[in-house]
Formats: sequence, structure tokens, C-alpha cells
Amino acid sequence: MAKAKSAFVCTECGAEYRKWQGQCSSCLEWNTLSEVRLSASRPGAASASGAGRAGYAGSLSREVVDLGSVDLTTVPRLSSTFGEFDRVLGGGLVPGSAVLLGGNPGAGKSTLLLQTACKLAQARKVLYVTGEESLSQVAMRAHRLQLPTQGLKMLAETSVETVLAVAERERPEILIIDSIQTMHLEDIASAPGGVAQVRESAAVLTRFAKQSNTVLLLVGHVTKDGTLAGPKVLEHMIDASLLLEGGADSRFRTLRGQKNRFGAVNELGVFAMLEHGLKEVKNPSAIFLSRSEEQASGSLVMVVWEGTRPLLVEVQALLDESALGNPRRVAVGLDQNRLAMLLAVLHRHGGLFTGDQDVFLNVVGGVKVLETSADLAVLLAVVSSLQNRPLPRELVAFGEVGLSGEIRPVPSGQERIVEAAKHGFTRAIVPRANAPKRAPDGMEVVAVDKLADALEAL
Repeated sequence: MAKAKSAFVCTECGAEYRKWQGQCSSCLEWNTLSEVRLSASRPGAASASGAGRAGYAGSLSREVVDLGSVDLTTVPRLSSTFGEFDRVLGGGLVPGSAVLLGGNPGAGKSTLLLQTACKLAQARKVLYVTGEESLSQVAMRAHRLQLPTQGLKMLAETSVETVLAVAERERPEILIIDSIQTMHLEDIASAPGGVAQVRESAAVLTRFAKQSNTVLLLVGHVTKDGTLAGPKVLEHMIDASLLLEGGADSRFRTLRGQKNRFGAVNELGVFAMLEHGLKEVKNPSAIFLSRSEEQASGSLVMVVWEGTRPLLVEVQALLDESALGNPRRVAVGLDQNRLAMLLAVLHRHGGLFTGDQDVFLNVVGGVKVLETSADLAVLLAVVSSLQNRPLPRELVAFGEVGLSGEIRPVPSGQERIVEAAKHGFTRAIVPRANAPKRAPDGMEVVAVDKLADALEAL
């Protein structure tokens, strides 16, 4: 009997090494190598493995073709029955694609997929594989959510070989695996959830999805840092990586695309967790604009761009005299390093000193703003709090602030102004390059070139 082999695999990038070492040479991370026992080699195993891996990306082709001769027929997408889910996916589910859905415990991953599966099963063949819950537990959840359960095929299994055998027999259009961390292959001599098991199980399931033109939906766990658990190569295998986020004290959930081969990255979908499951929010700006009736200093609405649509969110700033030698700079929902840079620009080109103030910044609703169009709104909110002067409630602002104090234009400026006008705002401070030739009815657009101009416009 052949001797079992072992390898050391990096949990961050998936690189393999024959012996342990402190640092991974590929991703340069320290103490990320873990030992993985591999299955013993058998006569003929190499040839069988090579045959099984053939045609990983779909149909097997050994001929070189010209790119211009490739058929560009549009692949029909399948609607997930959730408009917000389809938006993040880029228009719907693509046959033959592998989608990984991650999120913190209790975020609603299984709830979202169970609602999707029950609704899709009324017209299409869906196979839901549960490796964490029993069939009775899933049935109880479906009954509590008042979902139609007729037509949905269920399987409680953790063996990948058994799942593929059932999938070959049932031929589903949509295959849901909950979760990939519970799946295991018999040939891999390690526990489920390990680096080798997750990587190989995902590879086999993805290969089946592409060869059979099946939509594969995988549920993935996350670590305490909020990143997807398992090897980093897992995110490279699949076609789309989605993250469902939501605080424990909030009933709203945001679904953000981190990787998508069939649509825009950083697209955002908003859901509300209600008694009967997740319900999509078609107008998320209305949620993030639920402001207090009493005017307060340090509050301003900004227009950010999320994926393919504008979104109105409120930014709040609080400045207080610091008793420390090194004043605090705290930013929730924004880059803290960029906040420090903007405060330096405000001092140099705006003439306002904040070096003796603790600065706290918060984006209402738990939204994470990743673009630079929030710079101008952040500085105006800081000035409002510093001078204890409330800003008009009908005012919005957006624009990037440069180190020399100039206000730079941002993409899709016209659409941002139109979105603000739809929600009743009557005044906007924007970069001059983003100012429209004709402002929307009832909207006054103030175009500025420098930070000093924006401060004067207040």
C-alpha cells in the first residue's frame, strides 16, 4: 500500500510547499502554512485524475480558435425573483456560473437562498443541498417564512461524490450548496473545512457546473475579520463573490458584489429582514435619509455612486475639544487615513484649524463609502460641527478634494444631481466640471472650483 503524502498549503493564497516555512513566498504572509494530508497514490490514479480535470472551463476543446469567430450569442440569464439580487449579479443568474455567497452568522445567507430556491422551484428544477441543517430544520424555516415548498428538491449530504451522483440523476438547473465548508471528498485525508477539502470540493463542484451548464450557488463562512474563510484560491475559482452584511442591531442587510465576471463590481443591493424573511428595498436612499426633524450641526447629505446607481446617504461629523496631546480621528464607513488628509487640506486651504479637536465621522445606515466623491460633503460637515452652525436640510454636496484645495469632478455627476432632485433637495454644491447646462426644475446648482469657494457658498 502506497505511503500517504502531505503538503503545506498557504491559507491565504493556496500556494503549496513540500516543507513548512515561516513565510509564504507567494503572498508574503507569515505563519499561514498548514499541513494537509493527501490521499495515497494508486496505480492509474494520475491518468484518471487528468481525465477528470479535462474541460474544466466547460466543453472540452483541443483546437485553437480565432477570437473574432467566437459566437457572441447572449447567454440567457435566469431571474432570482429578487430584483436587488439580480442587480448585484449583473442582471440575473448565468447558466454554468459559480456564485459564492458569504456573510457573518445570522446575516441571512441561508434565508435568502431558501427564499430564492422555493420561488424558483415553482418553474425550474432546483436542488438544495444542506450540510449544516437537517431536512426538518429547513422545512420548519420554510414554514415559518410562509414559502411555497412544493417542487423544491432537498438533499441532506456532505459527501461531494454523493451530491454529484444525485445531481447527475436529477439534472437541476440550479444547485445550491449550504455550505462549502461542510463538503468533503473521500480521497482527501483531512477534515471538512480544511484548506485542501474546501479547495478541492469547490473545484469539483465548479467543474460540474460548467460542464453541465448548471447554476451553482455556494454558501461560504467568514472569519472574525469579515473575510471569506478557506484558501484565497477559492475566490479565484468562482465567477462571482457576494458578501451579505448587516449589523446585529439593524434589520437592514446589504448585499455587495466583490467579484463578478458577468456584471459590475461593488454593486449594492439592500434588503430588510422582516418576520417573513428578507424583503428587497427598491429605494434605499429613502432609508438612509430618515433624518431627525430637528436641525443639528455636522449633518449633511451626500450623493455617492454604488455600482450602477446613485445613492443618497447622510454623513455626520462631531468635533469636540480634545484633552489629549494627540487628538483622536475616528471614521466609521470612511477611510480614516483620508479623513486625516482632508483635515490637513481644510487647515491649509480653508483656514480652519482642527489640530486641537477630536474628530468623529459616521456614515448613517452602516454604508461603507469607498469612493472619493464624499470628500467635499465630509469637509462641509466638519466645518458645520466646528462652527456649531446647522446646514440647510435641502442641501446636498459631492466632489473630490485635491491636496491643493481644488474640487475635482467625479463620474456620473449629472445622474447624481437628478437623483437628489427626485428626493426633494433644492440646492447642490458640486464641482464645476459636473455642473449641468440646465439644472433640474427647482434645483439650484452651485459650481465651485476651490474649497474656499465651497465654504463661501455655505
